[in-house]
Amino acid sequence: MSSVVETVTDLVTPILDEHNFELVEVEFVKEGKSWFLRVFIDKEGGIDIEECALVSEQLSDKLDSIDTDPIPQAYFLEVSSPGAERPLKKEEDYQKALGQYINVSLYQNVDGEKQYQGFLKDLTEDELTLTVKIKTRTKDMVFDRKNIAKARFAIEF
Repeated sequence: MSSVVETVTDLVTPILDEHNFELVEVEFVKEGKSWFLRVFIDKEGGIDIEECALVSEQLSDKLDSIDTDPIPQAYFLEVSSPGAERPLKKEEDYQKALGQYINVSLYQNVDGEKQYQGFLKDLTEDELTLTVKIKTRTKDMVFDRKNIAKARFAIEF
């Protein structure tokens, strides 16, 4: 599966560069009996459905033109926006999220919890500081970045 992701990443990157789009993530997953190749793209101000269709068509053509099919099984190709709750994958994503409301999922409990939401206050190579709301007060919490399983933008209610 990782070779599929690497191959697709290599194929889609020049397409995205040509249009000034950003690659957020490529995943190749089996759900039920079907395989899905999902490519999440974005750009400043957001991506629209026509842009997703353009990338899908160009990527599909590139995949079809390869002599040895990198994906031997049948699959569905989906090119889409990562949405409002976009995952934070790269260091650049974390930098863009400074001051923003995010959700952090942890590998190990901190104060009895594995999930926190708050404003990303500070970021270093080793730690992430979130300003979280606990009942009626706010508190800065520092998390070891090695303990972060997933992070994504969140919508504050």
